[in-house]
Amino acid sequence: MSEKSIHQCECPNCLRTEDHPDKWLHRQMNLLVSRLDEQQRRWYVAFEAHRLGHGGIELMAKITGLSVPTIRRGQQELAHDLVERPLERVRQPGGGRKPVEKKQLALEAALIAEVSDEMAGDPMSQQQWVRQSLRRLVKRLGELKYTVSRSTVRRLLRKLKYRLLANRADLQGADHPDRDKQFRYIRRLKRLFLQAGYPVISVDGKKKELIGNFKNSGRTWRTEPNKVNVHDFKQEALGRAVPYGIYDLAHHQGYVYVGNSADTPEFAAYAIAQWWADPDRPCFIHEDKLLILCDAGGSNNCHYWSWKYQVQTQLADQFGFEVIICHYPTGNSKWNPIEHRLFGQISTNWAGQPLRTFQTMLSYIRNTTTETGLAVKAFLVDRVFEKGVKVSKQERQALHLVRRRVCPTWNYILKPRPLSG
Repeated sequence: MSEKSIHQCECPNCLRTEDHPDKWLHRQMNLLVSRLDEQQRRWYVAFEAHRLGHGGIELMAKITGLSVPTIRRGQQELAHDLVERPLERVRQPGGGRKPVEKKQLALEAALIAEVSDEMAGDPMSQQQWVRQSLRRLVKRLGELKYTVSRSTVRRLLRKLKYRLLANRADLQGADHPDRDKQFRYIRRLKRLFLQAGYPVISVDGKKKELIGNFKNSGRTWRTEPNKVNVHDFKQEALGRAVPYGIYDLAHHQGYVYVGNSADTPEFAAYAIAQWWADPDRPCFIHEDKLLILCDAGGSNNCHYWSWKYQVQTQLADQFGFEVIICHYPTGNSKWNPIEHRLFGQISTNWAGQPLRTFQTMLSYIRNTTTETGLAVKAFLVDRVFEKGVKVSKQERQALHLVRRRVCPTWNYILKPRPLSG
C-alpha cells in the first residue's frame, strides 16, 4: 500500500500542531483502514465513533476521510446482528454498479441478434453453440455503438445458456439388435469356463507405436523435459511396433508380443500360440478347451476367414484342443477386459516417456504392475507377416468350424482336425 492511498488526518489538532501526540495514532488508524474492505472500514470507523461518544462521527470522518452518512450506516449495521450477513460478499445483493446490460438496455437484444446468424445446434434438443469468438463479438458490438468487454460478453452468453464446450466422443451409433444377447452369452460362458478351471483369455492389438525419439503423450516428474523430435516422420523411426496383447483372466497376467511387421491374423494367432507354448505360463485344471474373448474388428475380425484359418492351423490343429471364440459386438471394444486391465495400465506406465528403442518399449511393458498384482511379460517378434493373404475356398471348406446358435457370426468353435495319414 503506497503512502498516497493512506488518508491524511484532517482533525483540528493534527492540522494545528505538527507534533500532536495523536498524530501517530491517527496515521496508524488510517493505515489499518486502508487494509480493510468496504464494509469492514465503515464498521471499524463506526465502532471508534461510538466509543468516542458525542461528536465521534464528525471527528472520525475528519480522521479517516469516510463520509458522515457512511459512518452512520455502519453504526446502523452494527446495531443489528452481523452473523446473518454473508461472509463471501462485501456488498449486499443488488449493491455496486449496475450491470452493463442495465445501462445499455438494448445490449442483450443486440447480442442475441448478432449470434443468431452464427448459431448452430441440434434441432432435436436444446443444445446450441456459437461459431464466433468473443473478440469478434466485442468488435461487432462496438461497431453498433455498444461499449462492452469480453468478460461481459462471456457472462451474457452464459446467461443465455451458452457454454464453451469441447467435442465429446459419446455417440456410438445404433446398437446392434443382438448386442445385449451377446453380452449375456459372453458373461455366462466366461463364468462357466472360469469356474470349471478352463483357460479364458482376452486378446487384442494395441495401438501401433513409432520407435524413436518421438513425443509420447503424458507427463512425468523431471527437472527438465525430455527433448524429442518436432515431427513424427516414419522415415526417421527405427521401426514401427505392433503390440498384440493376451490377458489371462484367471491368473491376472498379461503377455504382450511386439511385432515389427504388420498386424495380421497370422500374427495374432502366432502370438496366442506362443503364449500357450510358453513353459512358464500358469497351468489350468483343464486344457482341452480355450475360450478367447476378442473384438469384432482388427486382426481378429469376426468376418476374416484368414483369422479362422490361422486359429485352426496354429492353435486347434497344432495343440489338439478346441478353441471357442466370442467376439464383442462392433463398437463395444471398451468392454473387452484387456482394454482396461492391461492396455490402460501399460499406457499409464510409459506416459510421457519416448519409446526410443524396442528394448525400451519392452522394458516399460514388463515393469507394468498394479496394486491388484498384475504381472506382465513382453516379447519381441522379429518376423515378417505378409498382409492381404487370401484363404481359398478349399481351405475354408476344410475348416472344422462349428457356429453356435446364439449370434453365430460372433460365436463359433474351431475343433482340431484329424491328422492326415
